[in-house]
Amino acid sequence: MNIVNNPTEEEWERLTERPDFDDSAIEARVRDIISQVRTGKDAALKRLAKEIDKVDLDDLEVSSGEYEQACKNVKLAVRDAIKTAIRNITAFHEAQKFDGIEVETSPGVKCWQKAVPIDRVGLYIPGGTAPLFSTVLMLAIPARIAGCREVIICTPTGKNGAVAPEVLFAARECGVDHVYKVGGSQAIAAMAYGTETIGKVDKIFGPGNRYVAKAKRIVSNDRVAIDMLAGPSEVMVIADDNADPSFVASDLLSQAEHGPDSQVFLICGSGSFAEKVTRETERQLAALPRKEIAAKALESSHIVVMDKEDDRIALANMYAPEHLIISVDDPWKVADRITAAGSIFLGSYSPESAGDYASGTNHTLPTSGTAVASGGVNLDSFIRKITYQQLSRTGLENLSGTITAMAEAEGLQAHANAVKIRIGAADANAGRK
Repeated sequence: MNIVNNPTEEEWERLTERPDFDDSAIEARVRDIISQVRTGKDAALKRLAKEIDKVDLDDLEVSSGEYEQACKNVKLAVRDAIKTAIRNITAFHEAQKFDGIEVETSPGVKCWQKAVPIDRVGLYIPGGTAPLFSTVLMLAIPARIAGCREVIICTPTGKNGAVAPEVLFAARECGVDHVYKVGGSQAIAAMAYGTETIGKVDKIFGPGNRYVAKAKRIVSNDRVAIDMLAGPSEVMVIADDNADPSFVASDLLSQAEHGPDSQVFLICGSGSFAEKVTRETERQLAALPRKEIAAKALESSHIVVMDKEDDRIALANMYAPEHLIISVDDPWKVADRITAAGSIFLGSYSPESAGDYASGTNHTLPTSGTAVASGGVNLDSFIRKITYQQLSRTGLENLSGTITAMAEAEGLQAHANAVKIRIGAADANAGRK
């Protein structure tokens, strides 16, 4: 990792830059795949599975028999862990329920707002080198709490043509309606436009590689909503000299092992602590099964030594990390001044992996600095808040002057007429009486 000592403010922008990838070739390929799925539907999905994943698929949907066999293959300890995580994630997201509001803004004018669930949602669950069954929990649980009528999953299979057993167990425990053996950008296209087997959804959720992210961006311009445009995963740790270097190193590595493009960032107060973390990171890295991946991520990562706490906080807010771990003596003193982060972990015993799996918060979070203006997936992500209003005759009469003055000032006479005609008709009816 690169150690930087007390960078000037002019250098902060360079340090907080994310990698800039040339995705022109990827975009061309993704657009081609989307086109194939839109026209070829199921046949295209099976053809692409053979071409890209080297898998022959007879059926796209996971059968009940496959469910049963897969769930038997999940270790008891993992089953119990998933059930514990479900309880905590459910408790936190249940607490986010919106019961609606009703306000009489002026006499005779009532306004309401209520939550209406999105009808059909599609969840993309990454497979590949690490099937992320925890993402099933993070997306399916709030979808069910919100009341979405139908929840489907698309996820790639392994080389054996089967979905990871843990993904299927989690899907069953969370009440997912259908699981389809489709991965990559072709899965996003299938959920966006529908095929003979996979129905079109209203909103697509879930992380993925650059092909998946590019597909989500493309389809979001064409009648389907998405949760967010997520880049490589990232963590920032703010630590003081009293933090445990082994804890900090484990936090950095837990993010680095996600992928070679993961972002890892430590801000601390002394060069001696930075050296301790560097040595500990190297020691722990050597024992990791995914050490090659983690090592690649660490090559472009930073340890920044800053004497002033104000500077450490300012740099963190500029970076706006997906995950922010605050490992200092008084973490709330720092946390209260953080204005941009996806999820914050306080104190020495709050590793990022707690939020990734089982504390209860959602792990689908904004990346690439978008935390300056947006938050992670939550219950609101699966609902629409619709407003209503009802005006009595008196209520409209009381507001008529305000509405017509504003409409006419904007040059929208028909807007003003919609009020004047009603008031005139009401006056005429009153005169006839």
